[in-house]
Amino acid sequence: MHDAIIAERLGVPAVGIMTEKFANAASLMARVLGYEDYSFAVIGHPISSATQQELAKEAQKISNLSAKILTS
Repeated sequence: MHDAIIAERLGVPAVGIMTEKFANAASLMARVLGYEDYSFAVIGHPISSATQQELAKEAQKISNLSAKILTS
């Protein structure tokens, strides 16, 4: 989250991607950095044990969501 917000501050469009387990922490970080309404993408947790098929499904979902975030 921190890196995505810093990139945005520098004028570089960015999307933070967090797992479900860290979504609340990401929201808190955004508030602390002054971006209370910062939109970010959330994927399932954990990803370290996901199969290639599961990762591909998450990647497709997140790429679509990321595109919406970047163009809104």
